[in-house]
Amino acid sequence: MSAQPFTSTPMDVEAAWTDFNGHLNMAYYNVLFDRGVDQAFSAIGIGPEYTRERRLTVYTAEVHICYVRELHEGSQVTVSTQIIDHDDKRIHLYQEMRHLNGWLAASSEGLFLHIDMGGPRVTPFPSDKAPQLKAMAAAHAMLPRPERIGRKIAIVHKPRS
Repeated sequence: MSAQPFTSTPMDVEAAWTDFNGHLNMAYYNVLFDRGVDQAFSAIGIGPEYTRERRLTVYTAEVHICYVRELHEGSQVTVSTQIIDHDDKRIHLYQEMRHLNGWLAASSEGLFLHIDMGGPRVTPFPSDKAPQLKAMAAAHAMLPRPERIGRKIAIVHKPRS
């Protein structure tokens, strides 16, 4: 595995995804981030085929998106995915959505759970998939910690004089 985030194939901002403001609606940033993480998960063997064959999958438990710059119909983006941490049942990821010109459109931080769909219930990654996850995580551990990670939502009030 490479010491760089996994990067998706280019994806289009579809016309139907734009809102009355003329830019990508916030819901579709989630769609693009989800498609990017699907590609990353497929690269380590836990994609759609894995789900069909084993009835195991990955659910999103929590996500925090920061919208940095507007995207418009016809824009093309890639989504990079970096593993920040993981254990036998969870993956903490950081993603960036970039316009093909290179500028940052949005970032996303999320916690993902490995799920046995028979429950559904959280379950450990199988022993034959854990090494692929660990290899990508080890490569990503050599990267700097993303500056935008660990953000929280709050209104900072200035002290009254």
